[in-house]
Amino acid sequence: MRNRSLSRKIFTFFNYTFLIALSIVCLLPMLNVLAVSFSSAGAVSAGKVTFWPIDWNMESYSVVMKHGTFMNSFFVSIERLLLGTLISMVLCVLTAYPLSKENDRFPWRTIYSWLFVITILFSGGLIPWYLSVRQTGIIDTLWALVLPSAVNVFNIILILNFFRGLPKELEESAHIDGANHMTVLWRIFVPISMPSLATVLLLTMVFHWNSWFDGLMFIKNPGNYPLATYLQAVTIDANSLKNLQMQDPDTLKFVSDRTGRAAQIFLTALPILLVYPFLQRYFVKGLVLGSVKG
Repeated sequence: MRNRSLSRKIFTFFNYTFLIALSIVCLLPMLNVLAVSFSSAGAVSAGKVTFWPIDWNMESYSVVMKHGTFMNSFFVSIERLLLGTLISMVLCVLTAYPLSKENDRFPWRTIYSWLFVITILFSGGLIPWYLSVRQTGIIDTLWALVLPSAVNVFNIILILNFFRGLPKELEESAHIDGANHMTVLWRIFVPISMPSLATVLLLTMVFHWNSWFDGLMFIKNPGNYPLATYLQAVTIDANSLKNLQMQDPDTLKFVSDRTGRAAQIFLTALPILLVYPFLQRYFVKGLVLGSVKG
């Protein structure tokens, strides 16, 4: 390996130092939430808890898990995540495949592409969005959380640019062997496009799990809120301790308003934290490969 210059070594040192410091800053709030959730109510009220639990206990998690509204919202989010991710991935792949073809094979491809891109640059507005969803008759159903965001143009652009970078000989040889477009798409393009698809999968999952505003708009019954909407309501609710229905005096020694919120916040973030490591190795690669062509 070639010898690096002094300036390069200095840059590398400060670069790593900055990134490590930035990582620590990002982790500290989550560590504090985790410590508060495992601490007693008295220690939290006294301000003794920073990044390590005081008077370790799991009463907050026990109370939260027994809370019917929280668990119902959790399962609503799971249903939304599975259904919304599946529909969005299928529609984005089916849309990206024809748009990845050349103009001589797909006339007016550029015009169709710009029709999609315009939706990123200009939005119809909040009121037309709500009225469109209401007119379809899906208000207060799971479909209201899934269908309006099913076709994400940014994800389509990532996938179609990846498709355009694949060797044309693969498709041509498949057509010679008698394969149609659907066979080429699902048996050739999709299997070799895993970096790009894994990136889109992660972005879609995070969107559906963290989205709360559409639940507030389209779901009338608070008992059917997705988890992110429920958590947003609980976070700003001064009576969240009452909502957890903790009348047991012995429980109140360990569980308070803050510890209950902290436990709910950590349980909400946990599923994505568990999924992300398995898709992280595809993430950067997929973003780069899916953005190098126009």
